[in-house]
Amino acid sequence: MQTLTRSSSQTRRNRGFAAFLWLATAGVALPGAYLVATLPAAALSEIKQEDLPAPTTPAPDKAAPAEGTAPQAQDSQKAPSEAPDPDEGVPEQATPGSVHVTEDPNAPLPEIIYDVSKLPEPVQRVRQQLLDVAAAGDIEKLRALIGTGDDATQLSVAGLDEDPIAFLKEQSGDKNGEEVLAIMENLLNAGYVHLDPGTPEEIYAWPYFFAMPLDRLSARQRVELFKIVTAGDYEDMKSYGVYNFYRLGITPQGKWAFFVAGE
Repeated sequence: MQTLTRSSSQTRRNRGFAAFLWLATAGVALPGAYLVATLPAAALSEIKQEDLPAPTTPAPDKAAPAEGTAPQAQDSQKAPSEAPDPDEGVPEQATPGSVHVTEDPNAPLPEIIYDVSKLPEPVQRVRQQLLDVAAAGDIEKLRALIGTGDDATQLSVAGLDEDPIAFLKEQSGDKNGEEVLAIMENLLNAGYVHLDPGTPEEIYAWPYFFAMPLDRLSARQRVELFKIVTAGDYEDMKSYGVYNFYRLGITPQGKWAFFVAGE
């Protein structure tokens, strides 16, 4: 039955098209609706092919030199204005709290340390002071540890001109700074890394993730990461390839160097 229906429909369509040709030959004006109804249906492949623009010959990358003119200099021969910058290739000075991940995929991973007894005494002391403030739930008590002037703790990657405690409260979801204190406590209870030993940039930093490429974290390490960030945060970080949430650093001399988030 289905085959017969299709054949009858095709027969009527052919007859209609024949009538259209006869009327058109006779000079009879026809409405557009009649034209659409009587034209035979085109195959999908034909429609696509007709919609495609005519092929064109791509223009050459460089125009051929006119006859009798000298060819242009090779790209390797730079003009004097294109001389290499003498400062090119010199690495920028790292700022406290900046993401500390090597770009070499074959570089050895930093040692992850959980034993706080291995920390120098000044670092242990400041770490415990920060934990005590978090346990008390009073962010105002951080003021004495932040300091002032050039020696103040870095709280923002872009720099900070406002009151540091007011800034931390603004960053906190509860606006009282309690969420920030909870984050700080979680960081200081995570594993840490000892970076750049023996240099002016030597630092003890929490958590260890910001010194690790995300694609080299083990399953167990990702579980530890999810104690600090959500799975959604982790997916966003993967587009950058590095951990860019809060991290905290203390110098060997016991200076609270940074507590920042972002790149």
